[in-house]
Amino acid sequence: MKDPITNITWNEIEYKKFVKYLISLRDKKYKEFHSSLVLNSKYEMIGIRVPTMRGIAKKIAKTKIEQYLKYTQEKYYEEVMIQGLVTSYIKDEKTFYKHFKEYIKKIDNWALCDSFCSSIRIVRNYKEKYFNESIIMSLNEEEFTSRAGLVIILDHFISSENLNRIFKTLNQIASDKLYINMAEAWLICEMYIKYPEETEMFLNNNNLNKFTQNKAISKIQDSYRVTKEDKENIKKYRK
Repeated sequence: MKDPITNITWNEIEYKKFVKYLISLRDKKYKEFHSSLVLNSKYEMIGIRVPTMRGIAKKIAKTKIEQYLKYTQEKYYEEVMIQGLVTSYIKDEKTFYKHFKEYIKKIDNWALCDSFCSSIRIVRNYKEKYFNESIIMSLNEEEFTSRAGLVIILDHFISSENLNRIFKTLNQIASDKLYINMAEAWLICEMYIKYPEETEMFLNNNNLNKFTQNKAISKIQDSYRVTKEDKENIKKYRK
């Protein structure tokens, strides 16, 4: 099907044509593979690779983004993924924040979460606001709101001046939800790579549950950015 995005004026009819275009891009083998990784999502999956969706989002970003977002729907996983990627291109911070808050509510799996969080580079221009926002989100009881907060910190806010507050936040999270704990472990691993001494002190004394602590250590040991000596040393902090 012909690309319907270039020079488009968004309305209900054009959006329906856009969805038909997405369906025309279906890769059945990829759908089968990716569905096995993205479990329990309420969104139906078409089966489109992420680089293709990123390319589509770039084209949409050259149209009127807010007009596009007005007509978006959430039947398909790919629709929601592209919404998040397009939102990351919004240049006006107030407009971005509005759609950022709306999009977080739509996330119900790790793939939507992580692709969106890694793409929102605008948050680096408003560090205090979005670091504070990500801390609040991290402490939310909703699984993917919390994960989004943790992944935003991981992608955009690991720095020496933020270390103590990040450690404090990790100590305050009292959840056994898998995708929160996995994000905590991933964040700790990245912090260890950048700030090994401070992170080792945290691993020695914290409120993490056994799964999160040991998963963080496993991730550190799996990293090619950590020396063999440090990998061996870190074993002693297993719970």
